[in-house]
Amino acid sequence: MPSNPTAVLADVDALLRAVLGDFGPDAEITMDTTFRDDLGMESLDVVALAGRLQARYGDSVNFALFVSSLDVASIGELTVGQLVDYIAQSLEKVPAAS
Repeated sequence: MPSNPTAVLADVDALLRAVLGDFGPDAEITMDTTFRDDLGMESLDVVALAGRLQARYGDSVNFALFVSSLDVASIGELTVGQLVDYIAQSLEKVPAAS
């Protein structure tokens, strides 16, 4: 599974659009996009995203662990880029299949 941040951003973009069904198809999701202010995500959306991340990446990406490492202010300002970086770093730690 690619750990390239560009590929991960494309994955996260698709997952976010699936969760936020009414998010404009022309609206750009970038590394600087914030979950709360830009995407308007609520806690139920975050839970749905966590489930989709689990389905996509399995145990190699632990979204709950990632979020638990943040303080309340950081969670409110969380960006797509922070999640992409976490996913890419997590995937780099997964041993290559032989």
